[in-house]
Amino acid sequence: MKPNLLLLCLLLSACVGLPSAVRDAPAVDLTYQQISSDIDSYKDTPVRWGGVIIDLENEEQSSLVQVLFYPLDYSGRPELHKPGEGRFVVASPEFLDPAVYTKDKEITVAGIIKGNIERTVGKRIIQVPLLSATAIHLWPIYSNRYDYRGYGPYPY
Repeated sequence: MKPNLLLLCLLLSACVGLPSAVRDAPAVDLTYQQISSDIDSYKDTPVRWGGVIIDLENEEQSSLVQVLFYPLDYSGRPELHKPGEGRFVVASPEFLDPAVYTKDKEITVAGIIKGNIERTVGKRIIQVPLLSATAIHLWPIYSNRYDYRGYGPYPY
């Protein structure tokens, strides 16, 4: 019974890590497909989206993070076992360090839909949704090398 109680406490404490600005963001429950198909209808709509960082560009007054969209789970973490649905760009007035906001890191963003932005993918120019960030959360990287008790690597 005690190991189960300990495991339950650990699982519940893992949910506490999401900052309240992202966790409690006033987001409308809209899918990526709904918004990207008719972006003008959803301008100034608050959303909470997430995914995996593709690229980061720091400009003079802002940082632009290009993200591959994944649906979020109950805790707000991107569900990477589901298919990615497309790209979006997050505009942040803060300087985002490229050493921290690196490619393939998981991210959850609370923000406001501001319209489209052009991105070049290969030799093609595409329009993707642009979010103005109100809060950004980078997820820690978990290693599957240790068992749930933390005693060391699984015997392979």
